[in-house]
Amino acid sequence: MAPIEELLSHFREIIQLSSSEEKIIANCFNERAFEKKEMLLFPGEVSAHMRFVAKGCLRAYYMDESAKEHIVQFGIEGWWVNDLYSYLTQTPAKQFIQALEPTTILQIHRDSLNRLYNAVPAIERFYRLKFEKAYVSLQDRNLNAMSKSAEERYLEFRSKYRGIEQRVPQYMVASYLGITPEFLSTLRKNL
Repeated sequence: MAPIEELLSHFREIIQLSSSEEKIIANCFNERAFEKKEMLLFPGEVSAHMRFVAKGCLRAYYMDESAKEHIVQFGIEGWWVNDLYSYLTQTPAKQFIQALEPTTILQIHRDSLNRLYNAVPAIERFYRLKFEKAYVSLQDRNLNAMSKSAEERYLEFRSKYRGIEQRVPQYMVASYLGITPEFLSTLRKNL
């Protein structure tokens, strides 16, 4: 399936669109391809695009003051990846976004998206629902980090994101879970 068809299919899962609306949408998104390890966003840049993963795998991460990586999000086919805080506030990003394998995204600039809201009102509803889901996921992840053991978090990650675990190095899974790679290795052996 062509990347734009993947995106339109993704929209259709939540909202109804006419064929003329789909044409308007298709004209607003730009396709970009990235090689493995290529960066989409650096800290200090303002995130000006919403990015839909049509093919491949991305990670969003930040580095703390001791240069330790902390993975905030993975993104695979059918997911959206962004430094949402930077995008919404139009302030410098704190995160890197990097392709973990050859990746194709469809992106729309913030200004184009705002115009698209007027041209195709259902798109505004789509993004409102996506932002609500993102907020709920973030809150769930924060509460899990405070209340669940590393083993429980890992088992939940495996259950929810089986496809991701098979595509990314274990040290990245450990970073996402907030544990050391050695501890993750021990967990996996004990399971």
